[in-house]
Amino acid sequence: MTFVRPARRVLIAAASMSALFVAAACGGGGGGGAPAGGGTSAAGADFTKQGDIEVWQGKDVSGNFPKLIKQFNDQHPNGKVTFHELPDNADQQRQQMVQNTQIKNPAMAVVSMDVVWTSEFAAKGYVEPLPADQFPTKDFLPATVDSATYFGKLYGYPFTSDGGLLYYRTDLLDKYGLKPPTTFDEMKAACDKIQAGEKDSKLGCFAGQYNKYEGLTVNFDEAVHGAGGVIVGDDGKPNVATPEATKGLQTLTDWFKDGHIPKAAITWQEEQGRKAFQNGELIFHRNWGGVYNLANKTDGSSEVAGKFDVAPLPGIIGPGVSSLGGHNYAIAKYAENKGTAVDFLKFMSAPEVQKSNCLATSSTPTLAALYSDPDIVKKFPYMPIQLKSVQTAKPRPKAVEYGDVTLAIQDSAYGALQGQTQPDAALQALQAKLQTLIK
Repeated sequence: MTFVRPARRVLIAAASMSALFVAAACGGGGGGGAPAGGGTSAAGADFTKQGDIEVWQGKDVSGNFPKLIKQFNDQHPNGKVTFHELPDNADQQRQQMVQNTQIKNPAMAVVSMDVVWTSEFAAKGYVEPLPADQFPTKDFLPATVDSATYFGKLYGYPFTSDGGLLYYRTDLLDKYGLKPPTTFDEMKAACDKIQAGEKDSKLGCFAGQYNKYEGLTVNFDEAVHGAGGVIVGDDGKPNVATPEATKGLQTLTDWFKDGHIPKAAITWQEEQGRKAFQNGELIFHRNWGGVYNLANKTDGSSEVAGKFDVAPLPGIIGPGVSSLGGHNYAIAKYAENKGTAVDFLKFMSAPEVQKSNCLATSSTPTLAALYSDPDIVKKFPYMPIQLKSVQTAKPRPKAVEYGDVTLAIQDSAYGALQGQTQPDAALQALQAKLQTLIK
């Protein structure tokens, strides 16, 4: 799962006047209320009309998605799919989807909806609620179904999920008789021992994603939860100005100061971190499951192929907790040929398609049975770890205007990591900001 720094944050802020928190309304337990903002009902949509459609999705770095589209088109004579490839910038993807909804573009039929957009897209009627009789959910991981649900209705069909993983250099840990760390303190001790023995000034300890974009929200969220804190409590109210949350942010800040996180990582997104790990510049690296395939390539692009493995994320006071990631396919409100869109969603969520996509890309599936599939486990022996990461992952705040919430988080965390503000003061300011955004 890749997030890229927004090129024009002002557009997002202008489009989001206030963030209305809907944690109680989201997910399977959301009750029987109706979506706000005029969301359409499944009964009012025609899910039978066939014809050509476009699938709007972010940049395909794997090269596998066009193959899946060809497979669908070969099997589906009544309507063909065209891949409308969006930028790899998640915020720009969202902007284009919103803008084309506003102009009622009938060609935009299927959208790849980030799990954090569900509340907004459903509440504002950007996407259709899916008919329950055509989209069963019993075979999916519960967390993935919850990520696509709003006020008890399903607005997306889960295709990929994501949970953070700790990539580590097996060659180096084995050389020094070390095991994968379960806490940041253990990771620091392992780094100190390895770096002292290797005497390589280019070998860094650890990094995640710390540029000011959605990836920073994810890493901040994981640090806070890993220290026993929360951003928003179970009661739906902000609760980030706590000793636990401060300890999480303070740990990241201290690691930047003492060099256990390379200073260059303040500009890193997923790709920069992945390349640093692949180039042998990190002992430990936090990233998503899709890195596994790329880092294991034997074409010379990775210096660590065959020399790494994955483990659960470490936490501050104990084992870590991932932020839930993933994408769900949704049917755009103004799509003309919704029947073809329905067929495409069913095709993409079929076990054989999810399996082939996982094998080709190491992306995380949403169907529970695939985590024990012999072919997948043989190629990706870490799948049980990935499953646990998804099952225990915590969702980021479910907000109708999520853009405002994540920008507030990024501003506070980034300032602290750069040493512009103290972590406790940054979180006090963030708490005050979230209280104005989350009603």
